[in-house]
Amino acid sequence: MEIKPIKTENDYNQALQRLEVIFDAKNGSPEGDELEVLGILIDKYENEKFPISLPDPIEAIKFRMEQMGYNQNDLANIVGLKSRASEILNRKRKLSLEMIRQLHERLHIPTDVLIQTY
Repeated sequence: MEIKPIKTENDYNQALQRLEVIFDAKNGSPEGDELEVLGILIDKYENEKFPISLPDPIEAIKFRMEQMGYNQNDLANIVGLKSRASEILNRKRKLSLEMIRQLHERLHIPTDVLIQTY
């Protein structure tokens, strides 16, 4: 087992190839330990090189509404008025702090997604 930091794309590709070979290793075995360490190194490299940004707040609301089978009337019950819900979905009204709290509580959308500018 030769574990080293992943610094280049070549190192990354080699680590992925090795991961495929030892993917089914048993916990506690030498290969299992290597798999665990290699997974941590790959995750660190991917987070640094391929960061995933937070989704757009309005798109997150629309997506969550779709997941939950909600319509604009359901959103109006959360933010107060049907016209306000329409303005939010059409990006004509910014989310207030109270709206963010309610959306977080009722739709379970993380607050760090909702507080972003759009």
